[in-house]
Amino acid sequence: MTDFPESHRDLLDGQFATLATIGRNGFPQMTETWFLVEEGELKLSLNTARLKTRNLQARPQCSLLLLDLENPYRYLEVRGNAHIEPDEDRRFARNVGAKYNADLSVHDQPGEKRVVVTIEPTNVYPVDMSG
Repeated sequence: MTDFPESHRDLLDGQFATLATIGRNGFPQMTETWFLVEEGELKLSLNTARLKTRNLQARPQCSLLLLDLENPYRYLEVRGNAHIEPDEDRRFARNVGAKYNADLSVHDQPGEKRVVVTIEPTNVYPVDMSG
């Protein structure tokens, strides 16, 4: 379980996060994603056919940025390594879907699978430049 700073813990209830992965060419690849905090850990439900998932499988180093949409000078950046596990029964995907009132399976093609990605932090940076 990660000890997130109290000053930025509210951002863990946010609606979106920006996931940065490292592509095959060595350049960053960023995408907005849904996330969930489960048992104190930041987790994502990703489709195995997506580039971000393939990037994490090849190089688990990543960053997840949680921006305060009401004050964009305030954010929480979590850098770490992705731990990837199958979500065979799609239980976690359903949990994420419940947060967003959505069915994640509508984004999946027949035969595609989902995984649970847990961000194992190496550094947590709470930032507030609003003065």
